Amino acid sequence: MILDDFLVRAALAGIGVALAAAPLGCFVVWRRMAYFGDATAHAAVLGVALSLVLSTSILAGVLVTSLIMATLVSSLSGRGYAMDTLLGVMAHSALALGLVAVSFVSGVRIDLMAYLFGDILAVGKLDLAIIWAGAVIVLGLMRWRWSSLLTATLNSDLACASGIDPGREQWILTLSLAVVVAVALKVVGVLLIAALLIIPAATARPFSRTPESMALLAALFGAGSTTGGLQAAYWLDTPTGPTIVSLAAVLFMLSSLVGQARARRHAQ
Repeated sequence: MILDDFLVRAALAGIGVALAAAPLGCFVVWRRMAYFGDATAHAAVLGVALSLVLSTSILAGVLVTSLIMATLVSSLSGRGYAMDTLLGVMAHSALALGLVAVSFVSGVRIDLMAYLFGDILAVGKLDLAIIWAGAVIVLGLMRWRWSSLLTATLNSDLACASGIDPGREQWILTLSLAVVVAVALKVVGVLLIAALLIIPAATARPFSRTPESMALLAALFGAGSTTGGLQAAYWLDTPTGPTIVSLAAVLFMLSSLVGQARARRHAQ
């Protein structure tokens, strides 16, 4: 079967994560929630440690801790601390606690680098099914709430006047973010998940005229980064997760140059 080829499984896994991350990444960029993504992703290490201690599913542990972290950050925001300060404290605290907790797990061989930077080449058929199930869930949530999420992102007062609860839309984003973190852990790892969320969306921005076109282009740039990075890592014998993000960063720089050139041309 075609899925017996580990490179095919890796490519399909990368595309699945890119499709899930694209629309969510657009809202992260529009709402300036980059640190929010970091805090949620860093909590995943703590989820891995707790899963090993409790002998439960790592996916479930990561999903639960990421959701708890995202919910906690949402509830604590605006209570006396600047958002970037709160997110910085919680992100690094969760990562440190997770790494310390992992060190206490005995009798289990832990490939910490795989959790930090991903191990896309080790994706199995079950992992692939989980990744695509997560992608379908996130895309379904985004499709269902797209208009309401856009309105709440644009103006919370306008959203309230339209009968939309901004808090509920924030919770939907929080849930989606936790799902993306859980399924992306195998592909790019804890330290690079936020990059895969933000960079393709930021790359698509100069070429987009509508929110929908930005989400679509972000998905294309994300999928191109994962498949191209996977191929480059295979050729160059480099770490796959960092290579994927490096290619995404190169595309972002090229996109920025194109955007600046267009701005200068329109100014003349």
